[in-house]
Order: sequence, then C-alpha cells, then structure tokens
Amino acid sequence: MGKVIKLIKNRSDIGAGTRGSDLGIDAIEIAAINKGSEYFNQYAFLDVKTHNESIYNKDRNAFAKRIAQVLEQCERVAQAVSVTLMDDEFPIVLSGDHSSALGTISGIRMANPEEDLGVVWIDAHADIHSPFTSPSGNIHGMPLAAALGIDNKENQVNNLEDETIELWNRMKEIGMNEKKIAPDNLVYFGVRDMEQAELALIKQKSIRNFSVEEIRYLGIKQCVQEALNRLSHCKIIYISFDVDSMDSDRISDGTGTPVPKGFDISEILEIMDRILASNKVICLEVVEVNPLLDRKGNKMAEAAFEILERATNQIMEI
Repeated sequence: MGKVIKLIKNRSDIGAGTRGSDLGIDAIEIAAINKGSEYFNQYAFLDVKTHNESIYNKDRNAFAKRIAQVLEQCERVAQAVSVTLMDDEFPIVLSGDHSSALGTISGIRMANPEEDLGVVWIDAHADIHSPFTSPSGNIHGMPLAAALGIDNKENQVNNLEDETIELWNRMKEIGMNEKKIAPDNLVYFGVRDMEQAELALIKQKSIRNFSVEEIRYLGIKQCVQEALNRLSHCKIIYISFDVDSMDSDRISDGTGTPVPKGFDISEILEIMDRILASNKVICLEVVEVNPLLDRKGNKMAEAAFEILERATNQIMEI
C-alpha cells in the first residue's frame, strides 16, 4: 500500500535576500494546471502561516536578518512536519526560501527523537553559514549550521549583538536542546558556490560533496550508492532539493541565487529516484522557486513540478 502524502505549503521568503520565493508554490501549482495535472487536487495540504509582512519592519540583526520571525516560522514548520509524521503521513514540504529546512529537520527529529537522520542536500550552496560568518546575513544560508549546532567561530568575521546570539541559540534548539544532525549524517549534491568560512568548515567536518563534475565522471549510480553507504547508519533520510542546484543557464534563473554549471532535469530525476529507492526517505522538501526572477516565463516552476510529480509517484509506489 502506498504512503499517504501531505503537502505542507510554507509561503515564506523572509530568510532570503530577494523577494519573490513566497510566490514559488503558486508558480508550481500553475505549472501543474498548465500541464493538465490534478496533482494539487489529489493530496491533503496544510498552509503554514507566514511572517512575510516583517520585511517592512526595521531589523536590528544585520548579520541574521529577521531572525526573530524566521525562528517562529521554523517553529511553525517543525510543528507541521512533526504532526504529519506522527499521523503516519509523508510530508512533502513546499517552501519559499531554504531557511525553512531547519524547521523541517527539527520536525523530523521531534517525531523521531531516537533515530539518526540522514540529510541529502541537493543545492548549489552549502547553507552552512552562521551569523558569525555570513557575508549577507540572509538566514537561508544558515539552516544546516543551526541543525548541526555549529557557530563556526574559528572563521568568525561578524561581531554580533546579544539579541542576535540569543535568537540564534534558540534556533539551534528548536524542538530539542541538542543538535539535530551530525556532520557524518549530511551529504551534499551539486554544491559549487561557497565562501571560505563554509569551505573550511566542510573540510574540518569531512562533509562529503558530490560535485556536478564528479557525478558526471563517475556516474549517478556510483555516487548515490556511495552517499547511501555513508548514510547506512541512518534509518531515516530527508531530501532537501533547492532548485538552484540546476543549471541557471540551461534551465532557468528563476531562483534567488542562480548558479551556472549545475544539474539538468534528468540528472535530478535520477538522483531522486535512486535515493528514494533506498526506502529510507520520510520527507522531501522543494524550495527557492522565484517566478519574479524567471526570464523564461514559468520555466523554473515547470522544472520543479516535473521533478516533484515524478518523486511523488515513486514515493507512492514504494
């Protein structure tokens, strides 16, 4: 019997530096309608309340912009994901910006406090900055540092206000007063745009990144198998798919931080297929579609929906 799918729609974009990813879910739904798909009529869904209005407010936390609101948003996502899992449903999280992933990871751990959680992060960016190292202060570049419970003060470049430190510590403790994942439980696919502080941390923690070039040289089958071997001690896996992992020139620049020389759609489909076939995946997230930046119409959302629909069908068949 197939799994029961629950769509969690989180139209929040306050963790990003560019507005518009809050419209990403609607753009994906339009892509489905234009394709003649009944996808969004097939599954139950939950809309998560947002704090998008906070972009108009003055923010005192320059190195972690709107952190108080992002903290509350992640708490809301964590609660939605946790309840969904405890109801024996499979959460597919559709989010605006990638800061939401901290909430998703926290929710998975709340529902599975005794299990090692493996994280497969398909992205052009490492998202492992903290407020101590971030050059932009945009929290969509920080969810993994919070989930790992890492400040990376060895590479500190920012001096933080006490309020920022307090709120950051609370982000690291969403759902549980301990780190959500260990570095050994994290695998990257396609990361190719990093700052020095992130590079140093990834090297220090021996976090595996399967680059686009390596995957094309060795083959997707071999790289995914190595990733699954590294996560063999994890009974459950979460896939976080940022659409900027795809090639901005060949696919679309309809995302907040587009990067060229990324994956094509067929490569993402195969990576997803092979990871899902492990039968360990209990949550999938799709993030960072920004239709306001798409110069090819609704191309990025169309690509995201093709991947989402294929992945959902496989989840239902497992």
